[in-house]
Amino acid sequence: MSLRAAGIQAFGDEVALLELPEPPPLETGQVVIEVKAAGVANWDEFVRTGDWDVGRVPPLALGVEAAGEVVDVGPGVEWPAAGAPVMTHPLPLPYQGCWAERLVAPARLVAEKPDNASWAEAGAFPVPALTSEQVVAEVLDVQPGETILVNGAGGVTGGMIVELAANSGATVIATASESSAARVMALGADVVIDYHDPDWTSLARDAARSTGIRAAANAAPGGEADALSTLVDGGRLATITGAPPPEERGISIANVYIRPDGDELRLLAASLAEGKLHIDIRASYPLTRAADGLAQATKGSGGAVVFEP
Repeated sequence: MSLRAAGIQAFGDEVALLELPEPPPLETGQVVIEVKAAGVANWDEFVRTGDWDVGRVPPLALGVEAAGEVVDVGPGVEWPAAGAPVMTHPLPLPYQGCWAERLVAPARLVAEKPDNASWAEAGAFPVPALTSEQVVAEVLDVQPGETILVNGAGGVTGGMIVELAANSGATVIATASESSAARVMALGADVVIDYHDPDWTSLARDAARSTGIRAAANAAPGGEADALSTLVDGGRLATITGAPPPEERGISIANVYIRPDGDELRLLAASLAEGKLHIDIRASYPLTRAADGLAQATKGSGGAVVFEP
């Protein structure tokens, strides 16, 4: 038997439909998930080109996050049971990626899908949620009453950083396009500045004149240096978009790479269920249009893209 998937035969190839072998017998602690939806985003382009090592080599189904129903459990798995609706970010990949009819995942990296979340929302949730939590709570350690800048808040991850920072009691100054401004305000931003304005960094500093910006999260490709320039001396910058700028003025700088964490994902899933976190779906594609879906995901902002096999 074979498994229908979307992926690559070699790094750098265009995405195409693949027929892969069925997964081997499950090892201790693993589960098989029938995929209902899988997230698509910029990081999948990094996997396609070989710039992000996900622990497997081609031929390979792409995709690093998914939601679906557990259909089989391996030895030693107490939860989830067969039939459970779940979501996961299963790195390193035990067998293949998430853009497939079925995937193998470590049970420890699985979280229950909230009843009030659609399959598409759950499938696109794990990576931006984990990334945002690790930026806000761990790397920047945002405190109540602090002022934080979120550069690139119109994207899925940037929007979640806004929510988590606002939920922590921080004042949030965000940059986004004019078309995304209302959504970013609804997520909890106190001030939204159009990043097209050539003076946006000055406007951000003016908006925080009384406190200064002590923490900044950059989710805008190429925006690292601008985000850095808004910080007071001794501030903190976390960027998720590429090589960080040189350190200056005693500012601590971190380039954040997501850490798979099932316990953290389960807590974030509870926030999604309680309406404290949100994810908007921009578009949905079948696996047969995988190349189109990836192209859509790597341009623009305003919501997630998913595959629904």
